[in-house]
Amino acid sequence: MDHGNETILQTIDGVPCRLKEPFDFCFLSEYGKVFRVFDSQSSGCICFGVSNDKNRYFIKFAGAETINNHGLPVSDAVARLKAAVPKYKDLKHPLLIRFIEGKPAGGGYMTVFDWEDGESFGIENPAARAKFLTLPMAQKVHVFEEILRFHGHVAKCGYVALDFNDNSTLYHFDTGKIKICDIDFYAKQSYINGMGRALGDPAVMSPEEYRIGGLLDEITNVYTMGATAFVLFSDNNRLSEAWPLSAALYAVVKKSISEQRQARQQTIEQLITEWNRAKAAPNCKTILA
Repeated sequence: MDHGNETILQTIDGVPCRLKEPFDFCFLSEYGKVFRVFDSQSSGCICFGVSNDKNRYFIKFAGAETINNHGLPVSDAVARLKAAVPKYKDLKHPLLIRFIEGKPAGGGYMTVFDWEDGESFGIENPAARAKFLTLPMAQKVHVFEEILRFHGHVAKCGYVALDFNDNSTLYHFDTGKIKICDIDFYAKQSYINGMGRALGDPAVMSPEEYRIGGLLDEITNVYTMGATAFVLFSDNNRLSEAWPLSAALYAVVKKSISEQRQARQQTIEQLITEWNRAKAAPNCKTILA
């Protein structure tokens, strides 16, 4: 049934939840009580924070009619969530949220992770975004370098990071801890773009992610990482006048977002090496002091 833009409001353990039609989430009680609901995801999934006397969990569920599923069948969301499970196993890393299990539930499918305190600082969370942009430069550099480190690991594991953006990252403003929280669309290298416009945030998408037949691989992710640097350091302004770090670091990042693939760094490790070399220059050390 097509429910159009109709939205219903139900509560789960007293927490409000918006859906297109009522759904029974009683299976969540196996893990405890719901304390948080994320009901506006564009993936067709709905997510929960669930706690008991010992642990807190982040649970992602596909199988309900969510409010922002773009009219796609529930079965598509279920298939995508199932397909994500091997990725969390293959890409296990200290910076990635810890996967616990995936299994059928409620007529759909659920994945269970450790809960991580932190906030997404993407444009969908403007208060956290504004707070992040005011952080000392050294803290923002640390966040970027951790993102780089994780994606070096992604490349070594033979994957390409599709649909990565700043909403895929959690930052704890008190501890400075960072976690990558969403790799559902990452894919084995090399990946041929059969969509034309691939999934993702235009702020960090490479030219090949808009082109049918485009090769999406580690060089694509070099572009993604460079574009992410501009998002983190200059609020996506790519002009040199807006860049707050050294000219040498600007040159490294500008190279990584070259329109021509061969003009970019050819691996994440090369990007990391060039970044570290430029950061070691005396003038950059002064900026980061």
